[in-house]
Amino acid sequence: MKLQSAIRVLYPPQCLVCGVDASVDFALCADCWREMPFVTGLVCDICGTPLPGEDTGEPAQCDSCLMAPKPWVRGRAALLYDGTARRMVLALKHGDRQDLVRPMARWMANQTRLLAKDAPLLAPVPLHRTRLFTRRFNQSALLTKTLAGMCDLNWCPDLITRLRATRLQEGMTREERHENQRQAFKVPDNRKALILDRSVLLIDDVMTSGATLSACTEACYAAGAASVTVQVLARVARNT
Repeated sequence: MKLQSAIRVLYPPQCLVCGVDASVDFALCADCWREMPFVTGLVCDICGTPLPGEDTGEPAQCDSCLMAPKPWVRGRAALLYDGTARRMVLALKHGDRQDLVRPMARWMANQTRLLAKDAPLLAPVPLHRTRLFTRRFNQSALLTKTLAGMCDLNWCPDLITRLRATRLQEGMTREERHENQRQAFKVPDNRKALILDRSVLLIDDVMTSGATLSACTEACYAAGAASVTVQVLARVARNT
């Protein structure tokens, strides 16, 4: 205990975002916590975007999901992709801040349990091998592994493979994003037995239009999945 106390004096816990002193390890300071855009209240049952009005417990959908239905059954997001949350996601993806994975997964875990009532198989959205080689890790796979451990669920890191390197989607329209991801994913033959007639919960870091998750969902259904739900760490805010 004396050694631990000495270490805390020399190396006090620091905020994961801004670096100021925090109360415990791997946490946020009070200011960054207040700025974190957690998704609460009434949300779209399909894509997880916040909706106006009170949460009555009945499922609701945003205008986007009503006009352009998604292929998955339900979806949730822990955060809005804005401000502090956006900085954290970028720090993980491009700054090698893998220490952020566990707190991020904690923020997702309650929603994972909500979506996992039928014990689905968790699977990450994959990176193409060229991008994986450059980045050295798949942030979605790290989140999936951690969530599986927290929620006592099974997961498969390579349930889905990316067949081709798609273009970066920043600046694309919704239609261009969907075309970019079309037929870019497949469940390998040696993984099909894992999801035949089984529920799958897809995990990704960020959802914008849902094009990538739609393509992965379609690949799962083509391989015989019974149902597919999706969960992301952060949702790009949309007008409802």
